[in-house]
Amino acid sequence: MHTIKSATQEPATAVKGTASLRSPVIVRRTASLRSPMALAMMAVAASFVLAQAAVAETVVRIGMTAADIPRTLGQPDQGFEGNRFTGLTMYDALTGWDLSSSDKASVVVPGLATEWAVNPDDKTKWVFKLRPGVKFHDGSPFNADAVVWNVEKVLKQDAPQFDASQVGVTASRMPTLASARKIDDLTVELSTKEPDSFLPINLTNLFMASPSKWQKLYESAPGADAKAKSQAAWAAFAADASGTGPWKMSKFTPRERLEVVKNPEYWDKARVPKVDRMVMLPMPEANARTAALLSGQVDWIEAPAPDAVPQLKQRGFTIYSNEQPHVWPWQFSRIEGSPWNDIRVRKAANLCVDREGMKDGLLAGLMVPATGTFEPGHPWRGKPTFEIKYDKAAAQKLMQEAGYGPSKKLTVKTQTSASGSGQMQPLPMNEYLQQALAECYFDVQLDVIEWNTLFTNWRRGAKDPSANGAHATNVTYAAMDPFFAMVRFLQSSMAPPVSNNWGFINDPKFDALVKKARETFDPKERDAALAELHAASVDDAAFLYVAHDVGPRAMTAKIKGLVQPKSWFVDFSTMSMTP
Repeated sequence: MHTIKSATQEPATAVKGTASLRSPVIVRRTASLRSPMALAMMAVAASFVLAQAAVAETVVRIGMTAADIPRTLGQPDQGFEGNRFTGLTMYDALTGWDLSSSDKASVVVPGLATEWAVNPDDKTKWVFKLRPGVKFHDGSPFNADAVVWNVEKVLKQDAPQFDASQVGVTASRMPTLASARKIDDLTVELSTKEPDSFLPINLTNLFMASPSKWQKLYESAPGADAKAKSQAAWAAFAADASGTGPWKMSKFTPRERLEVVKNPEYWDKARVPKVDRMVMLPMPEANARTAALLSGQVDWIEAPAPDAVPQLKQRGFTIYSNEQPHVWPWQFSRIEGSPWNDIRVRKAANLCVDREGMKDGLLAGLMVPATGTFEPGHPWRGKPTFEIKYDKAAAQKLMQEAGYGPSKKLTVKTQTSASGSGQMQPLPMNEYLQQALAECYFDVQLDVIEWNTLFTNWRRGAKDPSANGAHATNVTYAAMDPFFAMVRFLQSSMAPPVSNNWGFINDPKFDALVKKARETFDPKERDAALAELHAASVDDAAFLYVAHDVGPRAMTAKIKGLVQPKSWFVDFSTMSMTP
């Protein structure tokens, strides 16, 4: 982890109601100050000031890269930035991520489930033991009924609480989960469509919302039928959410701000927040975020403008960064007629990008060059034979073999966004690629759209009109688990609308390797199978692999105790805010 700290800090965080501004005691500077009455009044005033200072609310204001507040009803949109800010704050899942270390890999740990095991006789069934004594923010109990209810909100179409708007961002992340069954109040059985050793990891994305709170809203909701009432209930729930997380919703203004306050009754006492209130503000433009931090409008920003990093350091701000399990790619269309169906073209693109030049010249060091989804040393890296590096001559030769050259360029269109979760600096980075690939006989056209629209289009696929004729899509992806890192892109059955195989890759070799890994429950053997899958994907040049994000964020030096893990996510509970 790279952490730069400075002892000085110019912008100050505004704290409401400080005693020095609001003390009701006014004492005139006269000789009477020496009287016993005056001295008593001064003592009262001093004690009032100290009492007010002791209870002053601590507030952290964060500028997000998202253009809107991620959905607050339990299954966030806006990619993993949504999970970071409105998922893991207000909600918990059965399993979670260990975010306590800056140098160890973030691994799956118990959440609302304390333990789990697959049935040795039927590997499509899992038993999860639930954590006792947990309550939702509205005071209702978390139990097996709540788990079943939350599974059915995204899987069971005839359930009153089923919400189609939550399905796309949930079911596509756990595609084999089929049903849930209560065994007793603290035990639940989950069934999958096929043996799936990835299930406990996938479940980190299923957040538990309060069935009791939703039911009350449903009973009082307007609507001509059950479906309309359900939609109205979910809209009301989003405005007054109830999860089990370490933060509780306080104020919510769509498209403007979300405020959450610490949950002093949180079940994990070690993770009760040290800050009283956290305010999240959409700020999709990097320069605007940076200006807001410099002017003291916010205390923390995601993805500062790279060229402003030296100024931020000089002004005393803390810059955090750490390599994340994350890839910034172009995902190729493989439908009929796509120029990327020629492996020579795919390999040429991968050889034509000077990633070190992008890192040092464009991003001020805030990236790690990508030579695949996983780098050497990772257990899932494998031994690919195609070496991804900068070799313009080799790239030009491949393009000439494919029939292209200085007088005959290949037109390729890529859909991207101006900002968004994990997108880093998408416009400057894509313009860099546009210029780099031009030297290898590519004519790159960019279709720039809003981030959440791009993310939605990602699930619709290259065949959908929303692709607007694009031959590639530029959506960053998490590589924390096998499904997120590879399976959802490489397995043919993960094509839209099931999951994120946007380009409709259909390779029997990939399908066989996915099946092998998914059905392998021994960790070491599964790692070996996943390494084989990854090596095959690199050798196929399945993506244009460009960068790994380092999750740069800049903040006031008044924020202490933050851990920047090797993850997309952050545990906001550990931070404190000094006066």
